[in-house]
Formats: sequence, C-alpha cells, structure tokens
Amino acid sequence: MISGDDHLIQIVDAAMVEAARRSGPWLLCRPGCAQCCLGEFPITQLDAERLRRGMIELEASEPAKAARVRQRAQEAVARGTPMADDDACPVLDPETGTCDLYAARPVTCRVFGPPVRSESGDLGVCELCFEGASEAEIAACEVEFDPDELEPALLSELENRTDLCAETTVALSIADSKSLKDLLH
Repeated sequence: MISGDDHLIQIVDAAMVEAARRSGPWLLCRPGCAQCCLGEFPITQLDAERLRRGMIELEASEPAKAARVRQRAQEAVARGTPMADDDACPVLDPETGTCDLYAARPVTCRVFGPPVRSESGDLGVCELCFEGASEAEIAACEVEFDPDELEPALLSELENRTDLCAETTVALSIADSKSLKDLLH
C-alpha cells in the first residue's frame, strides 16, 4: 500500500515533469547545477521525516556516503548559526554537485526551478532559468504541484502523531537521525 507521503511525492513529481515539459529549453536545471542548494531554508517536519527515512536507506546501502552526509550535517549544526547564503546544503555532494538524498529531498527542492507560485501569490523561478522570457512565457509553464492540498493534511497528521510541529532545516533533520529511527516506526 502506498503511503500518503509517497502519493504526495508522486503528485509533485508528476507536476514537475509537466512543468519541465512546458518549460522546454528555458529550464536549465541539470545534475551538477546546485545554485538552489545553497543557503539555509525552512522545511516541514514531513520533509524532515522523508529525509530521515532516506538517511536510514542510505546507511543500509552506502554507509560511507551516509557517514559523509551526516558529518556535513553535524558540522552545519555545530556552527550554531544559520548557514550563509553561499554554504552548500549538507546533502549536496561537493564533488559531484548532486544531492545524496535526491529521492528523499524536500518538496521545496522538488519544485524549485520551474515557475511556482509562492504563498504570497508571486510566481517565482530560479534566477538562472527563463532569462529573457516574458512574464507570459513564464506563466505558461506554471503548474500546480499540490492541487488537492495533500501536503498540509499529511503534515497535520504527522504533527498530531509525533508532536513535532515546527519547521526545521535539512541539517537539523539528519544530523542525528539515528536517534530518530524510533520516531519513524
């Protein structure tokens, strides 16, 4: 049986495939392009849970890689200050410029690049994409990635089940995920 989060990710990923199709050559996102992987940004506890599950899977399949990811996350947390705008996300492999937890990445990461409407109603795109495009060309590429608002419902369910309700960060969610295995079961 597919979980609610897996269903959400299927919906989001399908919407992003459509956004990429509509965007065509305007969308420059490719492996190794990591402009969106810099700086700190808030993620939901639903994203954090997905990242922790991803870390558990990575530890089972590639323990050395998982140890490097955890080390980068622990170093980011140990600094005690928010990441600088040019600090790489702890799950970004510094050698390849790709995400070590790509399949488990937060929704924010999944939807960055193509035109996505923010909570304020603004239509935003990656600053590297759509250079020279008109507002109409950008708007034509927009897709709604959670039309049934499944994410807020799943987040509410998770918060009620775990008492975790604050936003967090990628680094905080995985720095000590070994101790959180029980939370996920």
